[in-house]
Amino acid sequence: MIYLQLFLAFLEIGAVSFGGGYGMISLIREKVISNGWLTDSELLNIVAVAESTPGPIAVNMATFVGSDQGGFLGSMCATVGVVLPSFVIILLISALMKNLLKYKGISAFLSGVRPCVAGMILATALTMLLSKIFSVTDISSAAAVDFFAIIIFMLLILFTFVYKKIKKSKPSPILMIIISALLGTVLYTL
Repeated sequence: MIYLQLFLAFLEIGAVSFGGGYGMISLIREKVISNGWLTDSELLNIVAVAESTPGPIAVNMATFVGSDQGGFLGSMCATVGVVLPSFVIILLISALMKNLLKYKGISAFLSGVRPCVAGMILATALTMLLSKIFSVTDISSAAAVDFFAIIIFMLLILFTFVYKKIKKSKPSPILMIIISALLGTVLYTL
């Protein structure tokens, strides 16, 4: 039963999501928490791991959530569910139309979807920020400041600023993940 629930939940996420993996995070969060599969804190950990492992973040999250709920078979069901709609749509588009973006209706549709995707990504980032740094999970939650998270956040901003000044480019996301992991290990084990 859990395998079918995982497949259908992630199939729905894959079918209605636009904007790639980051656009899917809010939908994944909603499904996972509403089904009681993970807590908000556990999901944040999965987002962090999914971001730092190779591959698309939404596929990684589906795999990790599925694995947590149903082992190997659960991870397969969730992963196939989230990937299947995109695979079918891309297969159909590539088979039926060569220059899809030349059609004004398609361009208009995508122009209308972009602000929604940007808003979903921003809302997810804000939710994660409030949850991790201030322990606010809903509107009635009392804020409890995580000073170590703020220190790590500020050090990463400082590092990015200094790196840009010296190297004239942005630091690699991999480097940022490694630095934040090291800072987390040092600060949270004190």
